[in-house]
Amino acid sequence: MIQDFIKKRPYLVWSTRNYEALSDATILEAVLNYGDWDDVKKAIKILGLKKAARIFRQKSRQKRCNYLSKTKNYFELYFNKYA
Repeated sequence: MIQDFIKKRPYLVWSTRNYEALSDATILEAVLNYGDWDDVKKAIKILGLKKAARIFRQKSRQKRCNYLSKTKNYFELYFNKYA
């Protein structure tokens, strides 16, 4: 279902057209980094707040992290408060 969501927003993942191969983590990263607030709300609704928070925390704590620093900071606060 999240792959259907990203198919409608190709501007978020311009490096591929193979949307079926994208993981939930890759899609969430693209949405949080480059999507607008409506995109973020829809992605979190599709994945579920707890799953989105778990994916974000897991990926943002890795040594090599692709989240923008302002995105990482905001969503750390967001998920700590709401998830």
